[in-house]
Amino acid sequence: MSASRRRFLQAAGLGTASLTLPTWLAGCGSRRAMSSVAAAEVPVNPFLTWFAVDEGVIRRVMAALTARGADAADLYFEYTRSNSISLEDGVIGKASSSIDEGVGLRVVVGDQTGYAFTEDLSEPAMIAAAKTASAIAHAGGGPTLPEHFTTSSSGNSYYEVSVPWADVGIADKLPILEKLEGLAKAKDAAVDKVNIWWSDSETRVLVADMRGHLHADVRPMTRIWCSVTAKKGDEVQSGGSNIAGRRGMEFYSDANLDKVATEAVDRTMVLFDARRPPAGELPVVLAAGASGILLHEAIGHGMEADFNRKGVSIYSDMLGKKVAPDFVTIVDSGNNPNERGALNFDDEGTPCDKTLLVENGVLASYLHDNISAKHYGVAPTGSGRRQSYKHSVMPRMRCTYMENGPHSKDEIIASVKTGIIAETFTNGQVQIGAGDFTFYIKNGWLIEDGKVTAPIKDCNIIGNGPEALKNVTMAANDARLDTGGWTCGKNGQSVPVSQGLPTVLVSSMTVGGES
Repeated sequence: MSASRRRFLQAAGLGTASLTLPTWLAGCGSRRAMSSVAAAEVPVNPFLTWFAVDEGVIRRVMAALTARGADAADLYFEYTRSNSISLEDGVIGKASSSIDEGVGLRVVVGDQTGYAFTEDLSEPAMIAAAKTASAIAHAGGGPTLPEHFTTSSSGNSYYEVSVPWADVGIADKLPILEKLEGLAKAKDAAVDKVNIWWSDSETRVLVADMRGHLHADVRPMTRIWCSVTAKKGDEVQSGGSNIAGRRGMEFYSDANLDKVATEAVDRTMVLFDARRPPAGELPVVLAAGASGILLHEAIGHGMEADFNRKGVSIYSDMLGKKVAPDFVTIVDSGNNPNERGALNFDDEGTPCDKTLLVENGVLASYLHDNISAKHYGVAPTGSGRRQSYKHSVMPRMRCTYMENGPHSKDEIIASVKTGIIAETFTNGQVQIGAGDFTFYIKNGWLIEDGKVTAPIKDCNIIGNGPEALKNVTMAANDARLDTGGWTCGKNGQSVPVSQGLPTVLVSSMTVGGES
């Protein structure tokens, strides 16, 4: 027996580990038990193979959903298997698995949306839910439904994995956690504690609409996080790093694990020498990658069509107008391979592609689901997303980033007399309508006379997203996506997203530092 296995069993015996036996392991004879082949690829008949319902049942449920009228209607089936492990101070603190399965039923009549869901996939339960949804949104008689459902392929394949997560056991994952822990501890003698968190999941999605289109997808996801605590005398500092994506076990290469360990330790150790920057209105350099959080929160949400349709967003009347310098182009895309925000099609069955939000400084588009697209008389952008089958669709970001600019990072830093570089962020607040924000900087740097002189800590930046976008004076040619496990919250729903930025100079922001 390996040391890893001994430690896991010992922890379980002491009551410090929790392992929830998942349905797929507990009941091999259950209709929910599915082969790894089915998990890895879309089967010929997803209804029967994944959800144990046939086309006749689906047609009868759809008939009940649309019986009182419908401009649009869909059934969103979902099955998610999730696993997590935590390694704390060299001991498995918790390991758990869970299953969530159900169907969301939506009917749209004019501006009305009726929505219901059920975890019970029996025909009576689904028809009862369908009748509930149709009672919320209704008009006259129901539409004529097609005789058969036809599988529609998006033609996209952005997140294939070599081995499905269903085939990867805890014994395969533990050595990765232990390796990362060892790498982090070896980076610096001052490292006192290392905690590792792991998660992986696999979601099977099946969308059937009233026009007879059928869309099926398998969506993998995984993340590993390393948190480090270091001590020097009486002073204690902490930091961390993580990587995430729609990937498989091959993601956890030696190079990627070393990257996480190095970032976690470096971000922690530099805090021992960091100080607060001067307070006031200062030029702020947003570092490439993780600074995309500002682009996402303070600007991207304002470009989601529902906020504009309701007149909440500052961008509601700015389509076709100048919102940024000529060298600024902002994209939201679902087709960046293996990113957390990647999608072969959105949660309405619309294929995902690249949407130009801002092109050469001009607001070119909003992010649309089917409802907002119909309102504006445009094509949907593949941005209809939901947290799960328990939630209705709304326009959401996927992978939001600014493209390369014409400058270099060195040029940008050299242009700043006194200012800061914002590198990593923790807490933040945003008022979506106006775009007012405040973000806490975990790691950053002071710029004096065009040179990086010292690390900074314990400060925040305060500003307005649309104004900050107008005040972008330089953008470098080093654009990159951040590989962290970002999750976006909106109206009580959380979805995985990606974001990125090149090195960008904003001419002035309020810096909450040392007076």
